[in-house]
Amino acid sequence: MLTFLLVLSSLLAIINPFSDAVDVINSTHVITDGGDTLISSGGSFELGFFSPGDSKNRYVGIWFKNISAFTVVWVANRNNPLTNSSGASLIVTQPGILALVNGSNSVIWSSNSSRVARNPFVKLLDSGNLVVKEGNDDNDEDYLWQSFDYPTDTILEGMKFGVNFVTGHETYVSSWKSSDDPATGDCTYRLDPTGYPQGVLRRGSVKVFNTGPWNGLRYSGMPGLKSSPSFAFNFVYDTTEVYYRYTIPDKSLISRLIVNQSGFVQRWTWIERSRIWALYKNLPMECDSYKQCGVYGICNAQNIPICGCLERFVPRNPVEWVDMDWSNGCLRRTELDCATDGFVKYSGIKLPDTEFSWFNASMNLEECKEFCLKNCSCVAYTNSDIRNGGSGCLAWFGDLVDIKELYGEGQDIYIRMAYSELGRNDEGDGKDLELPLFDLSTISKATHNFSLDNKLGEGGFGPVYKGTLGGGQEIAVKRLSKASLQGIQEFKNEVIFIAKLQHRNLVKILGCCIEGEETMLVYEYMPNKSLDFILF
Repeated sequence: MLTFLLVLSSLLAIINPFSDAVDVINSTHVITDGGDTLISSGGSFELGFFSPGDSKNRYVGIWFKNISAFTVVWVANRNNPLTNSSGASLIVTQPGILALVNGSNSVIWSSNSSRVARNPFVKLLDSGNLVVKEGNDDNDEDYLWQSFDYPTDTILEGMKFGVNFVTGHETYVSSWKSSDDPATGDCTYRLDPTGYPQGVLRRGSVKVFNTGPWNGLRYSGMPGLKSSPSFAFNFVYDTTEVYYRYTIPDKSLISRLIVNQSGFVQRWTWIERSRIWALYKNLPMECDSYKQCGVYGICNAQNIPICGCLERFVPRNPVEWVDMDWSNGCLRRTELDCATDGFVKYSGIKLPDTEFSWFNASMNLEECKEFCLKNCSCVAYTNSDIRNGGSGCLAWFGDLVDIKELYGEGQDIYIRMAYSELGRNDEGDGKDLELPLFDLSTISKATHNFSLDNKLGEGGFGPVYKGTLGGGQEIAVKRLSKASLQGIQEFKNEVIFIAKLQHRNLVKILGCCIEGEETMLVYEYMPNKSLDFILF
């Protein structure tokens, strides 16, 4: 039946050729690969045949019409190119199916529809959305099919990016294979509703980047994502669907959001005076890589190294940690007891991965705390919506990962802690201070067995050596002299003092070594800083 209709449509096209640039075609008109195009009513977008880059393959696509740089935003047959476009055409059949056929009338690509239409037509809207509608349907939002439901690598203004829970349909973007090949690439960007919804970038099946959950104003991990006169952002989550959508109130602004083959989510904005696309946002940035600092680790791009443990947590493997291998993350310095546990507030962070989380929009923060406290497997909680003082409950189950420090833009989270940890402050008197312990063999190897060539100097309490750990990090090792006046108590006091200064970014202590008669402090080596503090 479809083949018969295709042939009929082609014959009618010979009688009634399509030549003028319009935004609509119907079952008696076709678009052929000979210069025919559809142009949206406002002149913003154009649909037609094209070949990307140096490729000779032909595709049907949509691109910006009113800018000088040829920029494709949607491809119909991305995975089924025309290798010979002679006689190829894009048609709409009487049942309401949009189809791309080759010169032999074989279907190369087609849309779908859940119902048969009367007098169907295809229209290219000024939003860039290609829609199939029924001729006698006056509802502007009722489509038999729309390209916005099947994007390629580009999210345009007004497009719903998410999941329809009723139909099961998911709208997401995937990269081109290359600039010459629009076929589905390795990178995908989608709104993952598992646990609590968040944007997720993957390369293949590997998670590369999380946006963090939507907090009522923006994604938790994207503080720059704020509504403005230029951009407005909308997030909807209910029983029928979840989606993110952006609009551009300033209609003079042309912008697009893409996922590229290099694995980046990018927002580009057109600058007419320069006639170029300007990169407005590029993700992931430093500290955005998924699980970069391991479980209970926190990333801060302004620190060296960028990974640290949350307060009241210590590295799971201190040697690996100092070698800047953070994959094993951190653990609580005091194990949980459940019955006597409480919560400690952490502020100014990107919320952890919500894959293993639960939420309730009607709870307040105190109710959320009680819920989490009664459930021994609940490790953290916070408000799901930060607007108007906060509302809703978002609770985590399992180890927390993908935490980032955000200055002035982060959120609060309450993490479960043992009773003995409640009320303790790591910036206080330092009596409970814990630091990574290095074994003597690691320090000896790093300093070439404390060779004279590695000696930086000597102070009243002993010599200081430069060393290099296995991961390449340079260190300064203060080896306390057995005859020095600095005993164990003075040693502890120095550790506490340096740790306090460390919070003020004045100096960085990485750990210590206490083995046999050896007592050493391990500092970050800073070639441009005075050694006086370390020596004396």
